[in-house]
Amino acid sequence: MRSVINSFIIAIAMYSRIPMPKTEWNQDNMKYSICFFPFVGVIIGALMYAWGRTCIACGFGQTCFALVGAVIPAAVTGGIHLDGLMDTADALHSYGSREKKLEILKDPHNGAFSVIAVISYFLLYAAGLTQIWQKESLLLLAFGFVISRTLSGMSLVWFPGAKKEGLLYRFSSTAHKQTVRVALTVALAICFISVVLIQPIIGSVMALAAMWVWTYYYYMSRNQFGGITGDLAGYFLCLCELSSVLIAGLLGRVL
Repeated sequence: MRSVINSFIIAIAMYSRIPMPKTEWNQDNMKYSICFFPFVGVIIGALMYAWGRTCIACGFGQTCFALVGAVIPAAVTGGIHLDGLMDTADALHSYGSREKKLEILKDPHNGAFSVIAVISYFLLYAAGLTQIWQKESLLLLAFGFVISRTLSGMSLVWFPGAKKEGLLYRFSSTAHKQTVRVALTVALAICFISVVLIQPIIGSVMALAAMWVWTYYYYMSRNQFGGITGDLAGYFLCLCELSSVLIAGLLGRVL
């Protein structure tokens, strides 16, 4: 039981800026950490839902909701996934060899394509949020954060890694993979069933889009980089969340 609690602490401490008690990052304490990665999504989703309901109750308007809402995930996570988005954008647009792309992922400097990618991301993200105001859409938005992190965790125990070093490799290599796979599969099924029950058409499209992005992530990472890395995982998570926001917002507006 102690190792499960420590795994939860490590997961929240690693993937968010939320203060957590200190614990030793050893193999026993980390083996279930990936199971708790979706809980960061639960926290972000709850904050986004609460912010949306506050804006409705106080009449703050959609622009205020969208602009502040676009910052909430980055504020909770410290921008760790956005860093992956930026690094991956630079690597993909280098059109270099696999080794060159992996080197770019480790380069702390930002290139032009990373800036273009992150600005485009926030503009599209905010645009999607401006179309979300109904309670059902807010719930779909909240589940989107959980779905993206559940699929990201599943990739750590199913997809091949590009490197035999780094924090992502440490998490995946120390994981009790069978337990993690079962736990995350159940979590994903619950999320998919929930979004379909909330809004059958929009929820179904959200689920299909998330799986499409996950499939793209697998083939892109394998073909371009030889496997996944921490930066690529952040890139995937950003794309998956963006798809959820745009579908919940734009499709919700149409329907």
